[in-house]
Amino acid sequence: MLDVGKWPVFALLPPEELRLIRQACVFGSAANEALYVTVNDEVFALGTNCSGCLGLGDLQSTIEPRRIDVLCGKKIVSLSYGTGPHVVIATADGEVFAWGHNGYSQLGNGTTNHGLTPALVSTNLLSKRVTEVACGSHHTIALTTDGEVYAWGYNNSGQVGSGSTANQPTPRRVSSCLQNKVVVNIACGQLCSMAVLDNGEIYGWGYNCNGQLGLGNNGNQQTPCRIAALQGVNIVQVACGYAHTLALTDEGFVYAWGANSYGQLGTGNKSNQALPTLINTDKERMVEVAACHTSHTSAAKTQSGQVLMWGQCRGQAVASPHLTHFTGTDDVFACFATPAVTWHLLSVDGDDYLTVAQSLKKEFDSPEISDLKFLVDGKCIHVHKALLKIRCEHFRALLNETDEDNIEIHQFSYLVYRAFLEYLYTDTINLPPEDAIGLLDLATFYRETRLKRLCQETIKRGISEENAITLLSAAVKYEARDLEEFCFKFCVNHLTAVTQTQAFADMDHDLLKNFISKASRYGAFKN
Repeated sequence: MLDVGKWPVFALLPPEELRLIRQACVFGSAANEALYVTVNDEVFALGTNCSGCLGLGDLQSTIEPRRIDVLCGKKIVSLSYGTGPHVVIATADGEVFAWGHNGYSQLGNGTTNHGLTPALVSTNLLSKRVTEVACGSHHTIALTTDGEVYAWGYNNSGQVGSGSTANQPTPRRVSSCLQNKVVVNIACGQLCSMAVLDNGEIYGWGYNCNGQLGLGNNGNQQTPCRIAALQGVNIVQVACGYAHTLALTDEGFVYAWGANSYGQLGTGNKSNQALPTLINTDKERMVEVAACHTSHTSAAKTQSGQVLMWGQCRGQAVASPHLTHFTGTDDVFACFATPAVTWHLLSVDGDDYLTVAQSLKKEFDSPEISDLKFLVDGKCIHVHKALLKIRCEHFRALLNETDEDNIEIHQFSYLVYRAFLEYLYTDTINLPPEDAIGLLDLATFYRETRLKRLCQETIKRGISEENAITLLSAAVKYEARDLEEFCFKFCVNHLTAVTQTQAFADMDHDLLKNFISKASRYGAFKN
C-alpha cells in the first residue's frame, strides 16, 4: 500500500480504494490535481483539471476519481509535469504519452492545441525506448535506453538545447557536446535542463540568470555546457528546483548552486551561487537529493534513512539542512513545499514488503503456521498462542495453564468470537451495530477496555429509530455509561418514532420504568 495520506487531494478516497494504490503523483498550481495507478494497472485521475491535464477527454473538474482508459495496463515507469500543467509519462515499453497544456508545443505533437487525452509522442521517438521524462514549466525532455536526450516545447532561454530560442514543436535530439555521450539521469528547472553522464559529468542548458547552470556566470545557454567546476567529481543524480540545482556524488556528498533567496542551497545564507557549493551535511552520507521545479524547497536522504530539508518550508526560509522525523523525501514536499506537490512519481516498494501490522493481519485465521484452534458453533478459527498472550491478559492466563491445541467456546457466537480474535491481530473491528452488542458483552467479560470503547463507537455510528431501544438495553446491561447516555438522548430526540417500534413494545418493565422517569426529568413530556 502506498501512503498518500499526507496529500489532501486523496482525503475523500475510501480506504478500500487507497489500499489499491501503487503509484501516485500530485501536481498543479495548488496541488489540486492527482493521478494514481492501482495494483491492477488501472490509471485514475481527480482534481481541478486545468487545461485538461487529467487526460479525461474534457475540461471538467472531478472530486471523485475517473479512469483514464487509454493508460490502463501501460505500466508507467516515469512521470513528470509542467506548470501549465502538461503531463508526460514513459511506459515500460518505452513509449511516451503527453496531454494537457500545449501553448508552447510541450506535448511534442507539432501543434499548440491543448491535449485532452493522452497521445503518443511519436516524432523521432518511434524507434527509441524512453526510460525517463522530465518537464520544466513548458518544455519536456526525455532520456532513451541509448543514453540520448530528446527535447521539445518552450525554448525562450535555450532550454530545449537546439542552439536557438525558437520553440521546438516536436522531439529533437539534444546533441552538440552530448553527441556520442551516454546520459543516465535528467532533470528540469522552470526554464533549464540538466543531464548526468555515465562518467559522472554533468551538463546544463537554458536559463541561467540565477546561476542555476553552475557555470560560474549568469548567461543563458542554448546548447549543453559541462559544469567544469565539478571536474573530478562523480555525479550520480541531479534534481532541479524552481531556479536552483542539487547534485549527489558517488561518495554521498551534495553540491548546490543557483537561486538562494529562500536558503534552498543549504549554505547557511541567502546568496545566489553560480558555482557548485558543497553542502555541510554533518558528514552523513547522502543517497538521494530531491527538488521540484514548482518550488524552492530542497531535501535529501541519508544512508541511515534520515531525511533533511531546507529552503522554503511553509513560508519560512530554512538556510541550512534541517533534520526531520520523516522517513522519505516525499513527506517533505507533502508537508512543507508550496505548492505541496510530489517531486517525482511515488511508487510503492517493488518487493511486496509488508509491515509488522500487515503481516499479522495476513496470518489471522490462516491454518498454515497457527498453533491453536478455537471451535465456535462448529467452525474453526486458527490463531497463534504467542500473539494472544501478548495482546490479551485473559489469554495469557488461560494459555499458561493449558497445553491444549483445540479450545471450544460456548458462551459467544462464532461471528462475535471471530471478530474479537481478529481485533487482537488488527486493532480494528468490522461488525454491524447489532452484532457489536455481542462483542461489547465479550469485551466486558474479558475486561478489554479499548475493545469496549471501539464497540461503543461502532454502535453509536449505527443507531437508528428502529434499533435505538435495543442498543439502549445493551448499554444498560453491559454498564456502558457513555453509550447508555448517547442512546437515551437519541431516543428522547426521536421519541415519537422510537415509541412506535416493536423493540419499545417488548421493552423490559424495569428498563421502561427507568426510561420514562429519566425522560420526564429530561423534559421529554412537556407541551
